[in-house]
Amino acid sequence: MNDATPAGPTPSGDPLPLTGERTVPGIAEENYWFRRHEVVYWDIAPRCAGLTVLEAGPGEGYGAAAIAESARRVIGVDYDVAAAEHIAGRYPTVDITRGNLVDLPVADAAVDVVVTLQVIEHLWDQDRFVRECRRVLAPGGMLIMSTPNRITFSPGRDTPLNPFHTRELDPTELTDLIVAGGFSVDSLTGVRHGPTLRELDRRHGGSFVDAQIERALAGEPWPDELTRDVAGITVDDFELTPDDLDASLDLVIVARAPLAP
Repeated sequence: MNDATPAGPTPSGDPLPLTGERTVPGIAEENYWFRRHEVVYWDIAPRCAGLTVLEAGPGEGYGAAAIAESARRVIGVDYDVAAAEHIAGRYPTVDITRGNLVDLPVADAAVDVVVTLQVIEHLWDQDRFVRECRRVLAPGGMLIMSTPNRITFSPGRDTPLNPFHTRELDPTELTDLIVAGGFSVDSLTGVRHGPTLRELDRRHGGSFVDAQIERALAGEPWPDELTRDVAGITVDDFELTPDDLDASLDLVIVARAPLAP
């Protein structure tokens, strides 16, 4: 199915609800996850300066808008009606279209960069999506993709813990998927906790992430200390490193389309 209906504006500009499928800014209890996503946008935005960028699955849209501050043009494609309408109303610098990510409503070789962060784990046909990314990229164009590391996100499981995920990937599986799609890999890095977050891991029983998830699942009020610690997280508390990828939280791969079609 390919639904490429242009999204209409949202007059109210109301924030998207927090469903667990995507992260959104401005929610205190979500700040850790928001900053963990945001750090990748901060890292990749300079690479998109002056270029035509497609973000496949922009979610709330804050990242596409950040890239649009320096890119020549940012096109967003999202299948979710509410997300597309929200982006159209809140982020006018992003050209948002509603469409199926495995059948992108974008012409061949039309963009310089494809950005797709924390998306591929939601898709059933991951191979087809990677091929679509290659199709819409100009020769030598760049694919930037992030995804949770299966080893640390759903440890010891074949089925993802997150009910919105269909298939999670480890570093080797991600690399193999991208190479099979016709790309060459420039770099593979992982998002890790920096010193402040490592100290919070220690203070919250060994895992700052588990401390948040346990409270959320129990439906209990958060202790003041946990609320304060979550609210204080910034992008500077995360690191992007190529070291010990199996222990990373999220994986970030940068790859190149062939120079010739």
